Amino acid sequence: MKKAMTLSYEVGNNLYINITNQCSCNCSFCIRKNDDGAYGSDPLWLDHEPSMSEMQNDLSQRDLSQYQELVFCGYGEPTMRLDFACDLAHWLKQTNPALCLRLNTNGLADIYSPSEKGSSADLVSQCFDKVSVSLNGGDSDTYLRVTNPKNRPDHAYHTMLRFAQTCKQNGLDTCFTVVDVISPDEIRLAQEVADTLQIPLHVRNYIS
Repeated sequence: MKKAMTLSYEVGNNLYINITNQCSCNCSFCIRKNDDGAYGSDPLWLDHEPSMSEMQNDLSQRDLSQYQELVFCGYGEPTMRLDFACDLAHWLKQTNPALCLRLNTNGLADIYSPSEKGSSADLVSQCFDKVSVSLNGGDSDTYLRVTNPKNRPDHAYHTMLRFAQTCKQNGLDTCFTVVDVISPDEIRLAQEVADTLQIPLHVRNYIS
């Protein structure tokens, strides 16, 4: 495991923001099982949790206007530092109001990192433009098999669905994702769930 302090990295026209290596799940398809980085980036394992000043310094050195989206998605679940992620997003919006901010999340922050400021979906809706939620399956059994949440698995699937629904109700551009490690029948069931909740579903290809 190679460690560095890669706090942001480019993927296509987007800039990805790496604020933590903590994660509340052990997904079967997790990119961290394959390499130390993502999409040709430098190693994304952090020496320590970056401070706000470290993140601001890193991002201030880039021309953020050139990116289509700034995506909170690194080598961990960004909402494990929910308040930090929202504070950083607020700072980005204050300094660059035109930025499009997207959060990639498992939607489980209300279980793993609850905030005294309110529900995770409400907090995220106040500072992000888009949210991508890992649906991972069309029923609880598939979800648990693929996602492997570390605590309170009996609450995880419905917590994730409630998070996505609340984000959508709050007017946030919301989508679900699944990875094609699940079968076509399971993807079909996931599509049915997404259609019922009127949230778009994106099927991602597994990267080995």
